[in-house]
Amino acid sequence: MRRLGILATGLLAAILAAGPAAADPRLRITTEHSPPAAMMANGQLVGFATDKVREILRRTGTAYEIVLLPWKRAYLMAQNEPNTCVYSTTRTPEREALFKWVGPTHDNDWTLFALSERHYKFKTLADVGQLRIGTYNGDVRGDALQAQGFNVDAVQSQSSNPRKLLLGRIDLWATSLRVGNATVVLNGWQSKIEPVLTWRHTQMYLACHRSVPDSLVARMNSALEAMKQDGTAHAIDKKYELWQDPLATASR
Repeated sequence: MRRLGILATGLLAAILAAGPAAADPRLRITTEHSPPAAMMANGQLVGFATDKVREILRRTGTAYEIVLLPWKRAYLMAQNEPNTCVYSTTRTPEREALFKWVGPTHDNDWTLFALSERHYKFKTLADVGQLRIGTYNGDVRGDALQAQGFNVDAVQSQSSNPRKLLLGRIDLWATSLRVGNATVVLNGWQSKIEPVLTWRHTQMYLACHRSVPDSLVARMNSALEAMKQDGTAHAIDKKYELWQDPLATASR
């Protein structure tokens, strides 16, 4: 009996020494090319959302890999494949039960961009009528607009939409204010494309497959909250603020 007690004590000590992280799975993190949230620079995946996700995983001691994919594939992988998460994902009532949520990592303004020469003066979405709105497959903005009866033209890649706008193949481009501004600035289109209506404010998350342990999700949320409290999250945002500043003032 004494020997069994010693063995049991030793086993318990080993379990406690291993700690909760020892049982954590290795996570596959998926995302899309969406400057300045996620983008390739000098062969490295960076961006304000990327840096926050990396720091969350570092603080929780979680092993991971990040894979850059087209949005629809990235989203479906996180929905269907165990131990997979996707960012930056809008949290909606329709999606609530599909994932476990870490965040919010940042805010997001749904915005319509147009050619400056059109001089649109929209006050609400109702003013848009049946103008052609460019979105991309799997994007929540496009799904929401289509559900409301708007004339949506979805493509495979978000980067196609500003070029379609310049060619007159669509009238409006639906994206986030921050991503739209960054795309315009990076391509030198400031005199050609401008934001004309922001119609919804949302928050973005790291959305994880239901198989990811609750304990890990809780620790990731705690790590993010600590990052907000100690200034790390703000410092990451400041690092990338020049990607949004040139047009941000004019759009508000």
